[in-house]
Amino acid sequence: MKKLQVVVSNQYNPYLNLAVETYLTDHQEEGVVTMYLWKNERTVVIGLNQNPFSECDVKRLEEEGGHLMRRRTGGGAVYHDLGNLNFSFIADKRDYEVRKQQSVIQEALKPFGLEAAISGRNDLTCQGRKFSGNAFFNGTVNNLHHGTLLIKTDAEKMQRYLTVNKAKLQKHGVQSVASRVVNLSELAAITSENIVEPLIESFEKVYGMKATTLDFGSIAASDEIQDTARRISSHAYLYGKWDHFHTTQRQQFPWGNVDIQLEVDESQGRIQHVRIASDCLDTDIVNKTEDLLKGQSIKVRPHSDNPIVNDILNLFYP
Repeated sequence: MKKLQVVVSNQYNPYLNLAVETYLTDHQEEGVVTMYLWKNERTVVIGLNQNPFSECDVKRLEEEGGHLMRRRTGGGAVYHDLGNLNFSFIADKRDYEVRKQQSVIQEALKPFGLEAAISGRNDLTCQGRKFSGNAFFNGTVNNLHHGTLLIKTDAEKMQRYLTVNKAKLQKHGVQSVASRVVNLSELAAITSENIVEPLIESFEKVYGMKATTLDFGSIAASDEIQDTARRISSHAYLYGKWDHFHTTQRQQFPWGNVDIQLEVDESQGRIQHVRIASDCLDTDIVNKTEDLLKGQSIKVRPHSDNPIVNDILNLFYP
């Protein structure tokens, strides 16, 4: 590692903020570790392979001036507002360490008297309740680890827009998404503003190096970022694949949920069309499984060495 850098967004447009993250992930030079901090205004963020109509009340969100955003990582839907602070760690594969990156968050909370724990596949908790969900992307050169810090999020709006699978709530023994999560401001005098400097100090402490601060406006002004923001805010990107999705089977696994739309040509006994929605953290799983199943005989099970793909295949070939 040769350099640490920090970028702090001064905009609340979710598509611009995500486009900057995409640019940094795709173009950052080797040997650099970046922490990017950003906030979105009234936004439901879904994973790459999720069906928006299953994850949130799209109509209500749009009517009330909110935004839907689809990230490039897997995992489940989350709600962003100005009471949140979102973080992204971007590093090349040699310097990318999820536990080290999570320790930056843990260290930043200690001055406020809070101890954070790593829980499950991708959560950070405090006093047994979740305040941060994390997701991950493996790029060609750089990897991305990002998440949301719930600090003073509007719990009423979070419940109003998010549609959480009842089986998922039952698994955690709770009645609602709000009872499963906690705002850090309930536990200490933390705001989305006064946590920024402790995060930067913690980042430098964990990595043992001073960080260079980059100007967000200069980065965001590039034509490539503006083009990306337009693309990821388009109807085709957000909804196109899911406008006519009709769930024919649903299942929950330890690694996540899966919804399936299946059409079979009965005369030929072959799968004519399959579409899969999932909050699995591995974003490649859906495409791999769909490719295996398209045109496949419903009597001959395809082979896969991936245990998650096999779980899904077992729904078709019990």
